[in-house]
Amino acid sequence: MKLSKEIVKEKFKDMCKNTLIETLEIEMIDFGDDFLILKMPVTSKVHQPDGVLHGGATVALAETTGSFAAELLLNTKDYFVRGIEISANHLKSIREGNVYAKAKFIHKGKTTQLFEIRVTDDNDNLISLCKLTTISLPRTK
Repeated sequence: MKLSKEIVKEKFKDMCKNTLIETLEIEMIDFGDDFLILKMPVTSKVHQPDGVLHGGATVALAETTGSFAAELLLNTKDYFVRGIEISANHLKSIREGNVYAKAKFIHKGKTTQLFEIRVTDDNDNLISLCKLTTISLPRTK
């Protein structure tokens, strides 16, 4: 059964209440069979002291994007997803606007998933390139 984008966006919004994701104002933009895009505004809330986007906020956006992409594949009633490794190369700084994280699968396994996550700005300039490994674990009853 194909999920409607509205239902998935609402699920994402509900899951993120009172979390770091809500604090960072991350929102879902789009998803498809092999990708997910989230957006985060670049404001002073996510700046380093010198006024540019903090790498930690970028990594939080990337991990959120990859982890939720993995969640979309699973029966989340029986499994949950955790990030187990992330790496990031920060290539360009940004002071304002938005950043967009697009997660695409490199490996779509039942237990582990590997994502490439490209973080770009409003003009599609590459800000950071991240790689995330997630693991799917059974929920305990």
